[in-house]
Amino acid sequence: MTEKLIDPNAAVDFMYSQAVIFAQAKANRFYLEEYRKTLKAELCKEALEAGYEAVNAQEREAYSNPRYKAHLTAIKESIQVEEQLRWQLVAAQARIDVWRSQEASHRAFDKAVV
Repeated sequence: MTEKLIDPNAAVDFMYSQAVIFAQAKANRFYLEEYRKTLKAELCKEALEAGYEAVNAQEREAYSNPRYKAHLTAIKESIQVEEQLRWQLVAAQARIDVWRSQEASHRAFDKAVV
């Protein structure tokens, strides 16, 4: 079996370069999740102004509004971006851990041979 060479510097560079992107993705998701409440309140208010007196009717109108549905799609997409970046960063850390283990094994082998 051939051992694939792992460049720990490339993994660290990747983690460093993606940190800002990951942070922005996480902030976007958080904002979208929190704004969902504001959007629902605005849509309920519009439903009230359109004559829907009952709260459950206002919520029904808000949840069925195309703007609310589009917002849910945006939340879904932001979570996908954040999770993809998170797992890429986890994989980069795993590469470093594997490299570290390989290096320790090489040192142990070198000591045993000498």
